[in-house]
Amino acid sequence: MRIALLTYSTKPRGGVIHTMELAEALDRMGLQVCIFALNKDGGNFCRPIACDYRLVPTQPPPKAIDRVVKQRIQEYVDYFSQHREDCEIYHAQDCISANALIMLRSQGYPIPHILRTVHHIDRYASPYLQTCQEKSILLSDRCLCVSRYWQQELKRLYDIDAPLVFNGVDTQRFSAIKNGSEAVLKQRLGITGNPIFLTVGGVEPRKNSIRLLQAFARVLTDCPRSQLVIAGGITLFDYSEYRDRFFSEAEKLGIERGKQLLLPGVIDDRDMPVLYRCADSFVFPSVKEGWGLVAMEAIASGIPVVTGNIPPFTEFLTPEQALLVDVEDIAAIASAMQQSLDPQISKTLIQNSQSILSRFTWENSARMHLQHYRQALSNG
Repeated sequence: MRIALLTYSTKPRGGVIHTMELAEALDRMGLQVCIFALNKDGGNFCRPIACDYRLVPTQPPPKAIDRVVKQRIQEYVDYFSQHREDCEIYHAQDCISANALIMLRSQGYPIPHILRTVHHIDRYASPYLQTCQEKSILLSDRCLCVSRYWQQELKRLYDIDAPLVFNGVDTQRFSAIKNGSEAVLKQRLGITGNPIFLTVGGVEPRKNSIRLLQAFARVLTDCPRSQLVIAGGITLFDYSEYRDRFFSEAEKLGIERGKQLLLPGVIDDRDMPVLYRCADSFVFPSVKEGWGLVAMEAIASGIPVVTGNIPPFTEFLTPEQALLVDVEDIAAIASAMQQSLDPQISKTLIQNSQSILSRFTWENSARMHLQHYRQALSNG
């Protein structure tokens, strides 16, 4: 069995990390797997890949998001049209790569089986983007989901029965064991406060960044030396209007960027496990996630987690393992941030949450995927 895993980027977003980790786990099982990724900056993946991969060349994007997506789909089509890949399973991790595979098949390119992992479903104002999303779901041979919530949504919205495949976390990379590099990273990023609140994903509506900022302002009243670190931020979409509102709110609240608020951008892959260990609390009040890989990474890193009392978080976390809050309630987020600093609460949350790590491994995820690949092949 030769498996092609397709993703829209080489940058460390959730779906891309899922692709990389799944591919390497399948490779360790002895399967022939190759990652295909749109290479948007002429660089490479955020870390070395321990399996076969291909970087699909791209051109600078236009400004309009519809045209960006259309161009990215065509770049995938052009690449495969010029490079024959004899794979039995073509597994798309996103709307762009799924649409490219569907288009290639319509043009006669031999693609026996198209699988599409639906990490989450969006509601687009753009008719073109909405159509792309629906085509990627309805015209793939089989959809997979990483959470029960999105599995149920696929059934409700499209009457599709999608098997469940879990995500995982690499406990060899993410652990609570400090190695001395924490002080160096703190100095480089300007992390000087106490306590340190960390979140990952950049400033965007889905990450609930403005409410998090407002909650942090309340925490500063009692903990004036606190710092909020918002790492990451690479995205396909233009959230400049939301970011302008975010920084306007920060100015109004008297939160100074570079002092109480740090935005280091995308963190080098080798530094990401270190950054978790630099934090006292991981705060992730996101309003929509496919799974929430970063919450699992924080747990593996031995820090308490504050996140939403909504799926998918409630599918793998209990109130004894994380502080689960109403993501629309600024006071509740602030209160949970402060509770996470209590030594006894923090210790209890960390101890209780460790038990989930043995269940959610990439090896378990790979075995689940392999079962569905075999089913696809046996169904012809």
